[in-house]
Amino acid sequence: MNTNYKIFVKSAALLPGFMRNMAVEMELSPFSSQGIQFMKDNSGGNPVFLYTGNSPLDIQSQALQRLLNVAADSGAGIVYSDYCQIKAGKRENVPVADYHEGCVRSDFDFGELLLLSPQSLDSYVGGNYKYAGLYDFRLQCSRKLPLLRLNEFLYTITENDLRLSGEKQFDYVNPSNREVQIEMEHAFTVHLKAIGAWLPPVKKTVDFSTGEDFHYEASVIIPVKNRVRTIADAVRSVLAQKTDFRYSLLVVDNHSDDGTSDILERFAAENENVFHIIPQTNQLKIGGCWNLAVCDERCGCFAVQLDSDDLYQDENTLQRIVDKFREEHCAMVIGSYTMTDFELDTIPPGLIDHAEWTDGNGHNNALRINGLGAPRAFYTPVLRKIGLPDTSYGEDYAVGLRICREYKIGRIFDSLYLCRRWGGNSDAALDIAAVNANNAYKDKLRLVEIEARKKINAARQ
Repeated sequence: MNTNYKIFVKSAALLPGFMRNMAVEMELSPFSSQGIQFMKDNSGGNPVFLYTGNSPLDIQSQALQRLLNVAADSGAGIVYSDYCQIKAGKRENVPVADYHEGCVRSDFDFGELLLLSPQSLDSYVGGNYKYAGLYDFRLQCSRKLPLLRLNEFLYTITENDLRLSGEKQFDYVNPSNREVQIEMEHAFTVHLKAIGAWLPPVKKTVDFSTGEDFHYEASVIIPVKNRVRTIADAVRSVLAQKTDFRYSLLVVDNHSDDGTSDILERFAAENENVFHIIPQTNQLKIGGCWNLAVCDERCGCFAVQLDSDDLYQDENTLQRIVDKFREEHCAMVIGSYTMTDFELDTIPPGLIDHAEWTDGNGHNNALRINGLGAPRAFYTPVLRKIGLPDTSYGEDYAVGLRICREYKIGRIFDSLYLCRRWGGNSDAALDIAAVNANNAYKDKLRLVEIEARKKINAARQ
């Protein structure tokens, strides 16, 4: 067993006995720039293991040697592996994702044991981050050396965060994490500039007077399948809107078979501005349903989102969105929403306003975060031109990234929308494989978008 390594850990007591002689206990946070610098200064030129966990690490000496061998053979700057976790008394495998240039989200899961090469530490240029030090380090490393995932389950930890996937996904917009997110954005902005993918503030607006004639000024679009418990509430919240313009509601019913279709037929029969659309094909996902509605001749000048689980906050939501379009001549408007339970009582974290967005850098930081907000609304001719990918996850993020690359985004930072969290949500309790698939898809979207932005900058030179 090679013992020419150091392992940095909060407490050596968390390590197996055979590792403790190589342990360096850290009082500094491993997520801070000072913590990274401490490891660099105390590595002795050796490979460094960093264990970020708070539970005992269960790993065999052969697995540790395997990581060291792979690092030496590959020349990777960081090596990480799949792992196992004990959660609520049950053991489960946790496969992580391969790293590529699009894996820039600050919550990318490397697991809790990382091997850092001497080369990666030697090339580290220290920062002054309290929270984003490790994030900054791996971004710096990715610009010079490979980051390698070893798809072998090499160690076991105990997972103490027992929240469901639907609860964890909003951590980054929790106001209590604001200071963390500011640092992450700064580190990421430095990275984008270093790789040539940072874009200056986007100011391109839309001249609505040159577009086609629309029968309706705005249309609310609801894709739905089997939401018999919630669809009527969603439709009523649209019909309650008070506006100074004509609007329509296009509900794309993706072949529901639970009674949803009957409810929609009644609404369409009783309201001349409600249209119940059933696709000819049964192969569409949410993005495809959106494309079908947006290209319908009954779609208005502005296409506004409402999910079939959710409600508009009050009768003024649609008017406020259209007013924002008129005021700023933007191609997309994004509002803010409040998290509620099924009975519409507010639940943590409450208001999701994406306060991290700025006109100067929001379009760049959008590549790092997991979503852009809701409700989302679009200038219909632009959306028809770009289109949404036909997926049921990330389709809104994809089109938002594409639009903000070119056009100004309008933001409304107070709540317009109630996001209902309940057991019927499609993302309420995803298993590890589903979470990984969703994250991998958004990482691929980021990869494509980063390359597109590099091309824009290259053409400007």
